[in-house]
Amino acid sequence: MSASATLERLPATKPQPELPGISVLTPPSTPPSKIAVAAHAANSASEKIFRFHWFGLLPIAAWGLLGALTLAWPNLPAGFEDWVYTTEFGIAALAVAALLAFLTITASIHIGPLQHAGAIFRHGTPWLAVSAIILAAWEILTAKTGVLPPPFFAPPSSLIDVYVSDYARLADSTYNSIKLLLEGVGWGAAVGFTIGVSIGWSRTINYWVHPILRFLGPLPPTALLPIAFFFFPSSHAASVFLIALATGFPVAILSWSGVAGVNKAYYDVARTMGASEWFLIFRVAIPAALPQVFVGLFMGFGASFVVLIVAEMMGVKSGLGWYLTWAQGYAAYVNMYGALIVMTIIFSSLISLLFTVRDRVLVWQKGIVKW
Repeated sequence: MSASATLERLPATKPQPELPGISVLTPPSTPPSKIAVAAHAANSASEKIFRFHWFGLLPIAAWGLLGALTLAWPNLPAGFEDWVYTTEFGIAALAVAALLAFLTITASIHIGPLQHAGAIFRHGTPWLAVSAIILAAWEILTAKTGVLPPPFFAPPSSLIDVYVSDYARLADSTYNSIKLLLEGVGWGAAVGFTIGVSIGWSRTINYWVHPILRFLGPLPPTALLPIAFFFFPSSHAASVFLIALATGFPVAILSWSGVAGVNKAYYDVARTMGASEWFLIFRVAIPAALPQVFVGLFMGFGASFVVLIVAEMMGVKSGLGWYLTWAQGYAAYVNMYGALIVMTIIFSSLISLLFTVRDRVLVWQKGIVKW
């Protein structure tokens, strides 16, 4: 049987009778009321404006635990008077926990500058928690259990005593160290940059200076301590010379490399526009070599920190290196740890400052070089 015959034999669908006065229509969907729409919009807006971030609970708990542990767990007797400022340290830890709770609530508000501040706080939250855990472990191993014996090791609360009772000597040493460091780095960077640009630009200067630089440059500046203290009239001048030597060598090498590596097409384009020799040096060679110069400055800063401490240990009468030697001689190891923390803050701040200057000077590198 064919398909057409089969279709002909199927019963026809009977039409549905229409009731008089009533039309059969698909019921429309019920539109939401204005109140429901407004409520939904308000809820969405509130979720965007305030959204609690649970990540902040971890550092709050860590600092609160540190404070409770410090206050509730008595210190282990060590044969001498108890560690000072233990109670103050515990209260300070609880205050930090309260501050972090406030910042967590503030970071959950997404309005204007609070949103940017909240992003910064969220980024540093893991380190805030880890720092409290490290301090708690330090407190337990020293003051609470004595696993790390005194006087070689002391709890973190004892550092408060150093900064309160010996702040005058420590502040004077810090000032003299910063002054000596900046003076030596300034001379070294200026002389090293001048030498590097000169040997990178002039073949004659390169011929005479390059062998000397290769011969004396790799020599550790600390190896010249006896000679420097003999030839210079004062220990301060000798220390400045050694710090400048440690800074100047990497700056000179990297400046030379930067100037020598400038694309020759830049010079050709400038010459076709009537540029003079000085214009080529100051407006073409030096700007193009600045990325390498900053690399040399970073390396010089690192070397200068080492030479600064060694030079102060050997010859000067005030400085962080001298303070370390003095603390070790009197077995004041707590003071030594306090000076080390001050040195860490100063050196890290100087490197961060150099990064900021580099970012401002080399702003044209954004989008070309990933920092």
